[in-house]
Amino acid sequence: MYETLELSTDARGVARLVLNRPDKHNAMSAPMLAELTEAAARLGQDPAVRVVVLSGNGRSFCAGGDLAWMREQMAADPETRAREAAKLAYMLQALNTLPKPLIGAIQGNAFGGGCGMAAVCDVAVGADHLKMGFTETRLGILPATIGPYVIARMGEGRARRVFMSARLFGADEAVDLGLLARAVPAADLEAAVEAEVAPYLACAPGAVAASKALARELGPQIDAATIEMTVQALRARWETEEAREGISAFFDRRAPGWAT
Repeated sequence: MYETLELSTDARGVARLVLNRPDKHNAMSAPMLAELTEAAARLGQDPAVRVVVLSGNGRSFCAGGDLAWMREQMAADPETRAREAAKLAYMLQALNTLPKPLIGAIQGNAFGGGCGMAAVCDVAVGADHLKMGFTETRLGILPATIGPYVIARMGEGRARRVFMSARLFGADEAVDLGLLARAVPAADLEAAVEAEVAPYLACAPGAVAASKALARELGPQIDAATIEMTVQALRARWETEEAREGISAFFDRRAPGWAT
């Protein structure tokens, strides 16, 4: 059914939504964004699904944006860039508003948009070897479309510790920052996820969905206007000389002019 994902549901109603581009470290491509958005809608509407577990096949959870996709953005006009940025933003919104508990199993690397996906999970459990980072500013761009979800998860104060510096951080610091609920040895990750899943199987599904919706109403509001603001912020940044230099340097495998 999907080219970039695996999706299955067991007899308990536990759905497994798995990023499946292991050779690309599950980097997000345009097809993956479309498939994730569609899968979120499908899972939300399926009464047999009680809980959704989000994970990635291979060595990484999600290494951020796909290189080919980034090259296309470099060559695209501003309107096309804005449309592509909106696809990522609305994919995250689809996962964020999924009317089922979303449990993240995060391993390997989670950079950029991978951190954004961790942020929209109701609970994200990380393997203790995990490396995370908001790496966009190294490229001269900014973590715009993931920003509302990251700030909602971490709070502004904690987010500012890592949101702009592009430095990588480990699982324990991710717990301290609020991006992960807890970190466990890699061998224990599945058991830890199952421990998060189990309580929901004793809860009324409708009450769980209504409680999640209420939490989102009480929390920071991420509406169409907020999403559009982030899309336009990223669109504007793509037009800067810093973005052109940073992304060109990345593909040329050299340091950008500002690096010391």
